[in-house]
Amino acid sequence: MNYRHITIALALACAPLAASPPAAASEPRAVIELFTSQGCSSCPAADKLLAELASHDPSLLVMTLAIDYWDYLGWKDTLALHGHSKRQRGYAEARGDRKVYTPQVVVNGVSHVLGSDKVAIENAVAQTRRNASPLTVPVQVSVADGIVSVTVAAAAGQHRSGEVWLCPTTNKVPVTIERGENRGNTVTYSNVVRRWVKLGDWDGTAQTFSATVASVAGAKLRLEDVDRLTVLVQSGNSTKPGLMLGAASASLR
Repeated sequence: MNYRHITIALALACAPLAASPPAAASEPRAVIELFTSQGCSSCPAADKLLAELASHDPSLLVMTLAIDYWDYLGWKDTLALHGHSKRQRGYAEARGDRKVYTPQVVVNGVSHVLGSDKVAIENAVAQTRRNASPLTVPVQVSVADGIVSVTVAAAAGQHRSGEVWLCPTTNKVPVTIERGENRGNTVTYSNVVRRWVKLGDWDGTAQTFSATVASVAGAKLRLEDVDRLTVLVQSGNSTKPGLMLGAASASLR
């Protein structure tokens, strides 16, 4: 995956969870990834639904991942990352169904549905929890004194390894679309993923990862544009992502 990697101060330790600093603990019942595009006429309904889920259901960790493969239609998506397009294709390869479309929601890393179908999303959440047992690894995130600390608990089930990713997000981004299928519309995007930073690999033991807040920014992302830090612990790898093992987020504001 063509995510943007950076060199960060990384600390790994097998210290007990109690030794971690006060953290923003979160145990979501599902991670919802919406693959969307400003050039897709079917996407605004899904973008609106994602905003509603983010506002009204705190048990869901929702993320907007803008893709770039519709840019040729006349409007270049201002929030797109090429890595999101590769991530979406990686999911399709992992599932073995080759289904890549917008708006597409991927639930807990293993199931996909139409991004504008609320009932289908809720059914997928229930199905993945029943059949795949996602999010069984507790994750805590805290931000203090310019340091982001992430604590991942020891494995309790069959999944004992994964990658740990830090995703800077922006709560709300209004975009006026000037060309293409959505020309003349202003769409507000919620929980927009702006960058991917790999913190390290989780080996099934209790581990703590850390990075400086300053390292969250990048060449195309100002720190003041980041409202929240989302952490994902996921099986598989960056080119073939799998089941979500744990997730949490913490506010920077």
